[in-house]
Amino acid sequence: MNPFTAKTVQLIRSIPEGRVMTYGQVAAAAGNRRAARQVVRVLHSMSAAEQLPWHRIINAKGGISAPADAAGKGILQRDLLEAEGIVFREDGTVDLEACRWFPPDAEME
Repeated sequence: MNPFTAKTVQLIRSIPEGRVMTYGQVAAAAGNRRAARQVVRVLHSMSAAEQLPWHRIINAKGGISAPADAAGKGILQRDLLEAEGIVFREDGTVDLEACRWFPPDAEME
């Protein structure tokens, strides 16, 4: 596993229940602020094998990027976050000021 991927996995694992990080925030904290798409790749390819709390990663606007159709992960992601106490606004976003987690010694987004 390359260093960026290893750091990304470690960061995602460390997000506490009831808190979220953005794709870009994880990328920056893992050492490459321009690698948000790589974070998506890690989530897609490694969430199950690494038992990552993938649902705690949201977009920079505070929303869920996955489709919200009945068969999509968007509904599951929202359900998992709500079960952890995350409250969604009427527009489907969360308050990043209240819910975003910053790992110790991480770069700010």
